[in-house]
Amino acid sequence: MTAFTWAIRLIIFSILVVFALENTDPVNLRFLLGQAWQAPLVIVLLVFFAGGAVLGALSLLGVIYRQRREISRLKRAVGKAPVSEVVEPPPVA
Repeated sequence: MTAFTWAIRLIIFSILVVFALENTDPVNLRFLLGQAWQAPLVIVLLVFFAGGAVLGALSLLGVIYRQRREISRLKRAVGKAPVSEVVEPPPVA
């Protein structure tokens, strides 16, 4: 199974390398106030892909921290509950 996984990774890497080599034409990005940036197309695609991945990860930070606070609050509540208050399920009839 490990050899199969590495074979798939090698195929995907090879496809990405060929894609990068085929897209080396320069492109111009024009920003506000007359600013311009000229770079190979594959570099521009990589920069915008990485920027999107970073923004996506940053958008999840609030949810992750809220869930961690809730988990720690629930763990503290379970730790403080006396053993006698643990409710057992009713017997099956």
